[in-house]
Amino acid sequence: MNYFIWTYVFYLAISIALTIWVAKVLFKNGRIFLVDIFHGNTQLADSVNRLLVVGFYLVNIGYMSLAMKEEDKIGDPQVVLEVLSHKLGWIILILGAMHFLNLTVFFKLRNKAQFNKPTFVKVDVAE
Repeated sequence: MNYFIWTYVFYLAISIALTIWVAKVLFKNGRIFLVDIFHGNTQLADSVNRLLVVGFYLVNIGYMSLAMKEEDKIGDPQVVLEVLSHKLGWIILILGAMHFLNLTVFFKLRNKAQFNKPTFVKVDVAE
């Protein structure tokens, strides 16, 4: 196998593993925010959470596919590592940016939900 194939195999394996790991962390830990945002409606929160994960996968796999092509010559293991470092660095930066974007959206939605949360006043009625 030539170095291009090795580069592609390692790139895809590491990128997909990182994407799956981050998606699982976001799915697991984002649920509590969504339940709070949707005022305890767990069915809606879980549905939105799954949709967010699907979108997350689509964006990341789309970028991975676009970034996979390498036009420079890969002639030795050193260049394999350099190309992988460059490509994986971009994947990690994108995953981090998407993570912070999700957090920002969750916090804004949560603050809005807290602000708009109906408040009930208990009124004692004397008999």
